[in-house]
Amino acid sequence: MPFYHKLGEIPHKRHTQFRKPDGSLYSEQLFGTIGFDGMSTNSYHVYRPTQVKEIRKQYSVAPKIALENSIKSYRFRGFQIKQEQDYLESRKPILTNSDCTIILAAPKQRTQDYFYKNTDADELIFVHKGSGKLRTHLGNLDFKYGDYLLIPRGVIYKIDFDTEDNRLFIVESRRPIYTPKRYRNWFGQLLEHSPYCERDLRQPYELETNDEKGDFLIKVKKQDDIFEMVYASHPFDVVGYDGYNYPYAFSIHDFEPITGRIHQPPPVHQTFETDAFVVCSFVPRKYDYHPQSIPAPYNHSNIDSDEVLYYVDGDFMSRADVDAGHISLHPAGIPHGPHPGTVEKSIGKEGTEELAVMVDTFKPLKVCEAAMEIADESYHTSWLDH
Repeated sequence: MPFYHKLGEIPHKRHTQFRKPDGSLYSEQLFGTIGFDGMSTNSYHVYRPTQVKEIRKQYSVAPKIALENSIKSYRFRGFQIKQEQDYLESRKPILTNSDCTIILAAPKQRTQDYFYKNTDADELIFVHKGSGKLRTHLGNLDFKYGDYLLIPRGVIYKIDFDTEDNRLFIVESRRPIYTPKRYRNWFGQLLEHSPYCERDLRQPYELETNDEKGDFLIKVKKQDDIFEMVYASHPFDVVGYDGYNYPYAFSIHDFEPITGRIHQPPPVHQTFETDAFVVCSFVPRKYDYHPQSIPAPYNHSNIDSDEVLYYVDGDFMSRADVDAGHISLHPAGIPHGPHPGTVEKSIGKEGTEELAVMVDTFKPLKVCEAAMEIADESYHTSWLDH
């Protein structure tokens, strides 16, 4: 979980009078999750954030399913997802279940004539290519290659890209995304054995306060539909806020790997969690240092979870013929492990420069139509001895 953050001007006490220079009241908004029991933020707006002028249209962006139920392992060539000018149009669902949707996006332009709000899910955006600024109603964050951007559901945002060469790996989560609980004490502080700590989390640093009336289009996602809603005041009109519910950034390059004398299990790479899936970061690290160690991972069975591995950069010693942007899907119910020849080849190696993001889900994932367009249909035979 993030920690307490304050930005801009706020009154001494919440739910008390907070007046503008002209004597009128700022409009207070409690922005929270899980009813009134989860993390929340109190924000103060120049105008009431409730002024809807028009709902123009509604259309579906639900994932289109190609395979409802499959036990076949797949490799998807992620960089074959074509670039799109528009940010929302560029988002292509690849894998999905009732808890999360895994999306690839290659947007060329910043969001220009609209704002976006996802009310269905928290969004975890991994920046594989590109840099720029995430602009939100709770402040702005700069981002670059290797950053995770965690955007809680309900945050209104835009993305400004520095160039047209952008590649994003996105996980939409219908469950709140937290830091791993085994790395936190009962107060929520990250402990000494955690692979990262609070100083590695980057909070919004710049608050845009727009005192502006007019027609402002917000594309709101609700139950896999987009509603185009026109508001009477600028969504970024917050003068100040405080609390725990806000977007933040974390760089995969700040993840400190946990190593040992023998091969460590995948949970040591855990970076984020929900009660329905986990996200892990595989980063450059020293290999095991037992004299008889085998650095390559052992074969293991996905009995309870589907495993998705998104390859970012480096040399992936346990896989054959893997490039940046590839995604592997290993379904629950069958064993998987290193490709032939990679176990022996790993012995004696001192380290790896691999960089990857893994998502393990407890419910089976459905394969979307966009994934089948970039699928390697023969990947499941890649473990055969030749």
